[in-house]
Formats: sequence, C-alpha cells, structure tokens
Amino acid sequence: MFGFGLHRKTIKELRKNQGLTARELAQLVKVETVKILQIEDTKLRDVPEPLKTRLIPFLRGDYMNKIPW
Repeated sequence: MFGFGLHRKTIKELRKNQGLTARELAQLVKVETVKILQIEDTKLRDVPEPLKTRLIPFLRGDYMNKIPW
C-alpha cells in the first residue's frame, strides 16, 4: 500500500538506491550472493514470496531506523 512504485522497479534499481552491493544485501537477508544476482533483473513483484518478504524491509530502508545511535 505504501510502496508507491516499489513493486514496479527491479531489484538492482532498489538495491542501488539504498547504496548496497549484491554481497551486502545477501548478507543482510542471509541468503547466498548468487541468489541475489539471479533475481537482480526481475521486478520485485515477480520475486517468489518467501524471498520477497525478506527483501522488502532492506530495499525500503526500514533497517536504518533500528540502528542505535
């Protein structure tokens, strides 16, 4: 609902908007780097559901709100 075009963009675009490399994103989501590289050219709405729910908070930037400053 509040994605505002988040699901229309590719994983690569969203990853680069957050300033993350494929390896960093894979470490945050706790999957292999190869898995991220395989889905990089697909749109977020086309990613399989278990992986999509793990990716969305990191691609949206929600994880930055939990850093204890």
